[in-house]
Amino acid sequence: MNKLLIKRIYDEPLKSDGIRILIDRLWPRGISKDEAHLDYWFKEIAPSTKLREWFNHQPDRFEEFSKKYISELKNNEYVDKIMDLLKKHNVTLIFSSNDIKFNHAVVLQKFIKG
Repeated sequence: MNKLLIKRIYDEPLKSDGIRILIDRLWPRGISKDEAHLDYWFKEIAPSTKLREWFNHQPDRFEEFSKKYISELKNNEYVDKIMDLLKKHNVTLIFSSNDIKFNHAVVLQKFIKG
């Protein structure tokens, strides 16, 4: 399997990113489509609005958030799409959260890596 990386959308795009997939439900503030350098936008893989709003980037809720988000991912067709892309390319999951430790990209990366 190729590399599955995570990166903030505000970080400089690199060739080593491979396929860049935005995994946020909402478009990131202050970034144009040209600046984003994205190959795909899989908004459907993001946590549900209800779950995202409940989590509200509170680290003390991250463990529970992770469990609930994994439940949502188990039936998400976009997980398979990412896994298919990984067969041929490095893939970087792009997110906009300021918190690089407690966010859905961390959970999604871990889930796909198994």
